[in-house]
Amino acid sequence: MGLSGPIQPILKTVAIADLRPTQMTVGLREVERKRRDWLRRQETSAAGEFLGAHMIPAVIGPDDQLWMLDHHHLALALHLEGVEQVLVSIIARLEHLPRKRFLAFLDANNWLHPYDARGRRREWKALPHHVGKLEDDPWRSLAGDVRRAGGFAKTTRPYAEFLWADFFRDHIGPRKLANKFDQALREGLELARSHAALHLPGYAGVEND
Repeated sequence: MGLSGPIQPILKTVAIADLRPTQMTVGLREVERKRRDWLRRQETSAAGEFLGAHMIPAVIGPDDQLWMLDHHHLALALHLEGVEQVLVSIIARLEHLPRKRFLAFLDANNWLHPYDARGRRREWKALPHHVGKLEDDPWRSLAGDVRRAGGFAKTTRPYAEFLWADFFRDHIGPRKLANKFDQALREGLELARSHAALHLPGYAGVEND
C-alpha cells in the first residue's frame, strides 16, 4: 500500500535498534534533558504512560526496514537509558519502492534531513543505521533552548529547529557555544526576535528597542 488514500496508523512495539534515523544529528543537551525527564517519570511510575503518549512515527521501507520520522532525541535518550522497545505509529508502507526511489520520496516530502553537524548536506548513504550513531550538533541544542525560552514558536514543519540551528550557526561561534552557553542563549533569543529571522518557521516577532 502506498499513499493513494487515507492511512490509518498501525501501532506496534519495535526494538529501538531496528529503527533507521532519517537525520544525521541531534542536540545532545536536549537528549540529556530528555534522559533526566525519563528518569523522573520512572521514579513516579509514569514511564509506561509516557511511552504511550510519545509514539514514534515511522514508514516501512525496502526490506521491511522501519524509518523513524520524528522523536530522534527521545529515541536516543531512551536507548542511552537502556530502554529496548518503543511504540511506533506506522504512517505509510513504502516497502514496494526501490531503495533509491524510497529515499527520494522521503527527501521530496521533507521526511529526510541528510545534513551533518556542520550543516552540510550529505549523500543519503551517510545517514546513520542506528540512533546510537547520531552526531551532536550543538546549534540544534541552542535552537531547542531558544524555543523553550520563548524565542520562537513550535511548529508542525518538519526539521524546523534545524533551520533555526543553521541560522544560529551563522551568527554565534562554536567557542562561545561551548564555553558560554548562557550568553549564547541570550544572544540567540535576541537574534530569534530580530528582522534577520523573519523567514524562519515559528518567528515570534521583532525585539522592541
